[in-house]
Amino acid sequence: MELTFVNLIPVFLVFILYFMGMPIVYALFGSTFFYFLFINTSVQPWTILQKVMNSTQSFSMLAIPFFVMSGSVMNFGGISDKMMDFCECVTGHMKGGLAQVNVLLSMLMGGCSGSANADCAMQSKMLVPEMEKRGYSKAFSAAITASSSAATPVIPPGVNLIVYSLIAQASLGRIFAAGYVPGILMSISMMIVVSIIAHKRHYPTTRDKFPPMKVVLKQAFISFWGLFFPFGIILGMRFGLFTPAEGGAVAVLYCFVIGKFVYKKLNFKEHFIPILLDTIAGTSSVVLIMVSASTFGNYMSYINLPKIVAASITTLTSNKYVFLMLVNVVLLVMGMFLEGGAALMIATPLLLPVAQSLGVDTIHFGLVCIVNIMIGGITPPFGSMMFTTCGITGCRIGDFIKEVWPFILCLFLVLLLRPRPDLRPDQHDHLDVKPNTYKNGTLRAFRFLYAPRS
Repeated sequence: MELTFVNLIPVFLVFILYFMGMPIVYALFGSTFFYFLFINTSVQPWTILQKVMNSTQSFSMLAIPFFVMSGSVMNFGGISDKMMDFCECVTGHMKGGLAQVNVLLSMLMGGCSGSANADCAMQSKMLVPEMEKRGYSKAFSAAITASSSAATPVIPPGVNLIVYSLIAQASLGRIFAAGYVPGILMSISMMIVVSIIAHKRHYPTTRDKFPPMKVVLKQAFISFWGLFFPFGIILGMRFGLFTPAEGGAVAVLYCFVIGKFVYKKLNFKEHFIPILLDTIAGTSSVVLIMVSASTFGNYMSYINLPKIVAASITTLTSNKYVFLMLVNVVLLVMGMFLEGGAALMIATPLLLPVAQSLGVDTIHFGLVCIVNIMIGGITPPFGSMMFTTCGITGCRIGDFIKEVWPFILCLFLVLLLRPRPDLRPDQHDHLDVKPNTYKNGTLRAFRFLYAPRS
């Protein structure tokens, strides 16, 4: 099919509707149905509705509500509080102790909330007021809260990792194993920036000195069940004990048992309905975006837009590193304007075929997309985490922008790291989720992505 301006009207219509204030879900649905109802009437509308229903029929999609529910159970069951206590114990003696706790807690909560905006909202309510009481400025507190939340969806079992796995038809086990590396590097880089800023501004510590090892071990023992959660999920899939969807169900059961019988803060009568409402709200927003983006992807496939984009880019450059730099720019802009999941689902079908044709590994490309979109989420003018944090804390956008730029810079430096060139995709097939096929799989995953250049 020849690509004309008329065929591209739905693409422009998506952005027009979105900037007029329409939710991205309805903008994607409306643009797709507009094309097939008024521009190209050769396709019956009921076939589009059928594709909408088919896009929900995925067993792997069950992982999303389970992991969203597990994050809610952790908050009500006191597991999140125990994790925060451990973070404070380890980093409280450092300059800017509460800011360091903020970063470390986001890293540990990455496997629990699975959502950058959820993590952002939780810490804005929990940590920012306490940081202000300790002498931190509101703008700095909001900036570190939003920035540290960028690492949340990158660390397993982040929802965006599951979404990318479904779109790219890639091994979720490999994506989970590889996600730890950029997530941990993002957190470490932000902790370094916090330390530098805290020393310049003389921000206080929460402890006079690093506690005795006995105290650290005792707190680690108390917080063990929360700290073990994300690694336990990875180990379970690594040894073939359960699939990703089954792992989500195991995570919910695990959090219920720990919250009820170990920490004894979970009350079924009092907390069950709020947990259920949190799960419904979190799941519906993610799944609706996935379905609408999938429907819009059918329109793009119908007009051959992915192939045309691929041909155009390969004509422009055949160097995969130049291509990745172009992708970084495109995704950063998309991340500024669109919610992370929506941007990921629109960009992946367009850009992944080009990446594969240029020899870019599917897992590496997915993590580049996710990290880049998360950076866009804290970048002006329309970053979603920026608005979430400023809305809850009451911080002015202008003050936020002045404080957030060092964190954006350090995250960009992490984004520019690349995998080892001597490893090819066929050399790490052992990371697929199959029983009894693992030997040092997690360590090899760490070496596969973001390892030093040879």
